[in-house]
Amino acid sequence: MSDHLTDPPRAPPTVLDVEASGFGRNSYPIEIGYVLPDGKTFCTLIRPEPGWTHWDTQAEHLHHISRELVETRGRPVAEVARMLNAQLAGQTVYSDGWANDYSWVGALYDAADLLPRFKLENLHALMRGDEADRWHEVKQKVREELGGQRHRASTDAVVLQKTLMRVRELSHDETEAEKPPAAAATHRD
Repeated sequence: MSDHLTDPPRAPPTVLDVEASGFGRNSYPIEIGYVLPDGKTFCTLIRPEPGWTHWDTQAEHLHHISRELVETRGRPVAEVARMLNAQLAGQTVYSDGWANDYSWVGALYDAADLLPRFKLENLHALMRGDEADRWHEVKQKVREELGGQRHRASTDAVVLQKTLMRVRELSHDETEAEKPPAAAATHRD
């Protein structure tokens, strides 16, 4: 059995992010994006359902997506849900804002009258305590390295995936540095 502390970093997980109309109970998803283990990304705007009327200007200032944009360019909820099911079927997908993203994905699928064919889990469950402790610092460095990219769902998913891989790499490197040197081999002639 392998020891997690000495294992090299594992393959990146699929990471999903949701942008929403606001932060409260009546908020709903307006954009969803993800990055796959191979680095390919997907992102789409979601057209609000007729009963989805809550709009928080503070959230709009954060993601810079206007209500007019999602109404004119967003895809219908059923189309988005079917696309996600086709592209993510059978996978475990991770989110860093799990509680919010879980409810927003649930709202999307409820409105589409479909069930997700993927499982959404908390990204932080993939980290040990020391990795979680350095999460925010590493995430900021990754954002800086990627430059002035827009705050959107797929871009955020890429940042999250790269941050996870970086904290895993740092933990692995530290563990390797702490190992004692290999015992010198003795030879008998």
